[in-house]
Amino acid sequence: MAMSQERSVCLGFWVLLLLGAGMEEGVEGCSCHPAHPQQLFCSAEIGLERARLIPFRLHSLPLVCFCVQMFKGFDKAKDIQYVYTPVFSSLCGVKLDSNNKAGYLLSGSMWSDGRISIGQCDLVESWDNLSLSQKKNLNYKYQMGCECRINTCYTVPCASTGENECLWTDWLLDNSLNGEQARQYACIRRSDTTCSWYRGGPPPEKDFLDMADP
Repeated sequence: MAMSQERSVCLGFWVLLLLGAGMEEGVEGCSCHPAHPQQLFCSAEIGLERARLIPFRLHSLPLVCFCVQMFKGFDKAKDIQYVYTPVFSSLCGVKLDSNNKAGYLLSGSMWSDGRISIGQCDLVESWDNLSLSQKKNLNYKYQMGCECRINTCYTVPCASTGENECLWTDWLLDNSLNGEQARQYACIRRSDTTCSWYRGGPPPEKDFLDMADP
């Protein structure tokens, strides 16, 4: 697979209320299914890294400009101008800090009219909060594992249902979506078509996790 290319773009962020005009925040909370960063990467249509907020005004309308690099979606989003999110967090809207100098990792989807939307259930994280492995995985290893399935373990016993699967135990062991496997590992397909956790670096067998050692 070809490695992701990087392209600098500048886009505006205009908060948009989705299906909730006149609704009060808190009517119904946002609920997201637990997902490994690789799952969010693979399901995203558009991916932006190091997105930085630069406030400015255009025709008296408050906007925010993102100066970003793209890691996914070049074939779909050639001239991004705006990214939309619901106003209320209860509708899964995202609130980002313009004082965050390091920027954000953002992923989202594209509407039929070409607009890009992001929400709490997408891959949205401060760039400084990402591990070195996660930053590297964005450009290659996550893509290598998009044909693999990551099975979230909630209770014991947790067993694999197939060779194209990796068991994700962060939620089971730490009740966290940001544990060791999320921060350090990618589930990728090996030459024998099975899928295993891979931490990075040189490819000796010891860098793969088997099912008994998640």
